[in-house]
Amino acid sequence: MIEVGSLDSTATVVFDAPADSPVDHDLLSETLEYIRPALQADGGDMILLGTTGGRVHLQMVGACGGCPLSSMTLTAGIERILRDRVPGVEEIVAT
Repeated sequence: MIEVGSLDSTATVVFDAPADSPVDHDLLSETLEYIRPALQADGGDMILLGTTGGRVHLQMVGACGGCPLSSMTLTAGIERILRDRVPGVEEIVAT
């Protein structure tokens, strides 16, 4: 496990080390790179923070960071693609 930091004063996020994760991090990174141009075309982007079990923690940045539709982009777009292409992905968590 890798401790990354805290989201608020009460919770500390601890991510799986890539070797301990049920998610293939190489395939995950490759798939995120496949998705990235669509976000960048609208002035946004995403940052992979890490994984905990089957959860993938992403941070939406740029235009996507403040967009009210970013939650729909995450679930209807990014999560669907990741679940289809990357075994072990169960959920996307926006951080």
